[in-house]
Amino acid sequence: MLGAVRLPVTKDARMLIGGLVLGFVVVVAVFGPALAPHSPTATVGITADSPSSAFPLGTDNLGRDVLSRVLAGGRTLLWVALVATAIAYAAGASVGLLAGYLRGWADAALMRATDVPLVIPGILILLVVIAGLGTGLLPLIVGIALVQAPGVARVTRSLILPATTKGYVEAAQLRGERTTAVILREILPNISGPILTDIGTRFTFSVLLVAAANYLGLGIQPPTADWAVMVNENRASLALNPWALLAPAIMIGLLTVGINLVADGLGRAIGRGADD
Repeated sequence: MLGAVRLPVTKDARMLIGGLVLGFVVVVAVFGPALAPHSPTATVGITADSPSSAFPLGTDNLGRDVLSRVLAGGRTLLWVALVATAIAYAAGASVGLLAGYLRGWADAALMRATDVPLVIPGILILLVVIAGLGTGLLPLIVGIALVQAPGVARVTRSLILPATTKGYVEAAQLRGERTTAVILREILPNISGPILTDIGTRFTFSVLLVAAANYLGLGIQPPTADWAVMVNENRASLALNPWALLAPAIMIGLLTVGINLVADGLGRAIGRGADD
């Protein structure tokens, strides 16, 4: 009997690895501040000291405990990227779904509105938004959402176009179903696999944009603990204590790898389920 139970997700080794990696990073980001042995902003030792029993990852350029700052530095990065990606997908997917379903002049008008942002480098759009609204988390979220939404609209439209010709969609239209009902009940569940994969890619890009902005001093401001800020702050002391830079950089890398593996695995698992 147990052999008849289908567990497509657990058979995906890459997704399992991704889940473990992502779970580790999320646990560190969420619960890390409560586990930090020292205040992440307090000077507790000499500058750029090597790892020791008192400070397992050493101290940074200002004598702060690197381990405490790593444990406290992921929460803001994670939730800012998550909120920005969610806003971008809510806006971009709505435009893409409507454009692909309605077609005609509505499709042309909605897609032309996404052309301009797509040809401008994302970091430039982010810098313009921050220059206009100032530094801080809200301008950062708005800027990343504006960067991501046009691409989301394009991807969603490309997925919905072939789906609109399927028999189940035509049957729903003949039954007199409303546009929103057809999109939400008939089309969206059948393109959810590729969308989940794309969400993973977008979330990864959002993480990198947040990290880039924080690295440039346009997002989270020192002395707040943040992994990207730590990378920027400790460049000069790399030779003295490389862990002050490597530890936060590794955490950012693990986060992006974990997200991509999990999203790709979920997308393929849902795709297999839809094919069956």
